[in-house]
Amino acid sequence: MRAVVQRVSRASVKVDSELIGEIGKGILVLLGVGNDDTESDALFLADKIIGLRIFEDKQEKMNLALEDVAGSILVVSLFTLQGDCRKGRRPAFTAAAHAEVAKTLYEKFVELCRQRGLNTRTGKFGADMVVELINYGTVTLLLDSKKTF
Repeated sequence: MRAVVQRVSRASVKVDSELIGEIGKGILVLLGVGNDDTESDALFLADKIIGLRIFEDKQEKMNLALEDVAGSILVVSLFTLQGDCRKGRRPAFTAAAHAEVAKTLYEKFVELCRQRGLNTRTGKFGADMVVELINYGTVTLLLDSKKTF
């Protein structure tokens, strides 16, 4: 399972021009599920992301996690994170999980965030979404549950 994690001052997602998810200060997570991912990958990434100390403390050091700043999380499914661009110019998506499996693990990830008491909003799995964000301090991280990077 792969994630692009962006610290935001606000973020939103629309489907067919309808706002379906919006947060203020917090984290935008673009989540891609691989064909060999399991619930343990969802648990690993949820724990890692929720615990990331990427918010500044009073000394302006990145020392605080999402829960410490009462931040929110917006989770958007993005199968293209599993794209392989090493050969040619057209990405291959053979590593992406089939829709049924991906949706189940995406929903598990969201459930894990909610269980931690976080204000959790989502996009719509499989929909054509428009995501807007205001990056806060331009903090962007790449995470992979298989630890390939």
